[in-house]
Amino acid sequence: MKSNFKHILFTLVLMFAINIASAQADKKDKIDALRTTFINNKVKFTAAESQAFWPLYNEMNDKLEAVRKNFSLQYNSKTNYDFATDKEAEAYLAAELNKKQKEFELYKEYYDKFKKVLPVKKVSAVRRAEDDFKRELIKIVKEN
Repeated sequence: MKSNFKHILFTLVLMFAINIASAQADKKDKIDALRTTFINNKVKFTAAESQAFWPLYNEMNDKLEAVRKNFSLQYNSKTNYDFATDKEAEAYLAAELNKKQKEFELYKEYYDKFKKVLPVKKVSAVRRAEDDFKRELIKIVKEN
């Protein structure tokens, strides 16, 4: 079992490394495809579970991305975070907390939806698989 997982992980790492040279727009799609494969391999969905789960998961991620994009329109790499006034700093903190609150609410809403189409153990496994995938991506980026 561990050997199979290592083989799958190696394959994912190799696929990701090859795809690094691709265009920026393609990278997100490719990472999403790798994430899907990774989660599928970890959670072992049935066909019915997969059919019910993935549209919800993608919907949640689209909404999370919209929340993050909205925040980054105001605060991004061009922002001078050495705010001139306390009021500006307070506005930033309020916007960041608002973003995190919206993310939390979306996670809560969709975990409830996931539990309607998956056993709770698989919902938990999805969450663990997401974290494992992020760790693998970070590891790959650090190695490159």
